[in-house]
Amino acid sequence: MRGSFSKSADRIAAQRIGSFMASNDARTQFTQIEGGRIAFDDTGGAGPVVIGIPGMGDLRSEYRLVKPMLQHAGCRVVTMDVRGFGESSAEWPDYSARAVGRDAISILQQLGAGPATIMGNSFAAGSALWAAKESPGLVNGVVLLGPIVRDLPLKTIQKLVLLLGFAGPWRTWFCTTYWSSLFPTKPAPDHAEVKAAIAANLREPKRMQALLKMLSLSKSDTAAILDEISVPSLIVMGSKDPDFPDPVEESRSLASRINAETMIVAGAGHYPHVEMADEVGQRIIAFVRQLDKSGPAVVPLRRS
Repeated sequence: MRGSFSKSADRIAAQRIGSFMASNDARTQFTQIEGGRIAFDDTGGAGPVVIGIPGMGDLRSEYRLVKPMLQHAGCRVVTMDVRGFGESSAEWPDYSARAVGRDAISILQQLGAGPATIMGNSFAAGSALWAAKESPGLVNGVVLLGPIVRDLPLKTIQKLVLLLGFAGPWRTWFCTTYWSSLFPTKPAPDHAEVKAAIAANLREPKRMQALLKMLSLSKSDTAAILDEISVPSLIVMGSKDPDFPDPVEESRSLASRINAETMIVAGAGHYPHVEMADEVGQRIIAFVRQLDKSGPAVVPLRRS
């Protein structure tokens, strides 16, 4: 009975998130790629194109707060579900950041859109960099949100926690509990609903396996291309991001290698664009304007 109630609650939460996305002109579309299909949505419009790639295990609704700001400012906003998650196919032969970057390019090609500014969170920051490196004609800038683009050292206790956390039927709970810890200051008002939707998605067949495969991948290939990156870049880092021993130093170190602008968001964790959406959204709009001088004006979004 308890399990049935939990599954029912997950379905309701997922439907609510879907309804929220639909209310923001986010009808799901798909691009077919060898091995599966990638889900995305597109606001349309003739303005500068911005595409958002969520972190592993997350959903494209991750960009639900900055998306309307960008759209209000005149941007055409595309958000996608990473291979393995959301409405994208679950099973793939390759879950690398590079492959995800190619998925983003495939979407742009299908839409006949671009050049685009690519936003990538966490490991997907690497996807944005790979897309820029391999398809420079379609990428005019990248926004790296809480970027993990190298292998971070783990303490023995951290390795043990991860091993135990993914060892049993409690692993979905473990994942979403850890996810919740990444919002140390200001979780979004719909945090509980989004958490339930992520849990429901991870319980679908093969999705947890996709997450485990992604987690096992080294980021050394992404780290190796950093000195080759020449695309205009903006790093947005939360000052309390628990994924880094020193988030500010991590941001500075990466910025020095790719010649990026930086924004340190005081109090934010791994999702600064969710916790401090107004502040981060306006900075992203300003960055997009630098790349497209004829682009949208920076107009504050009036929230009711």
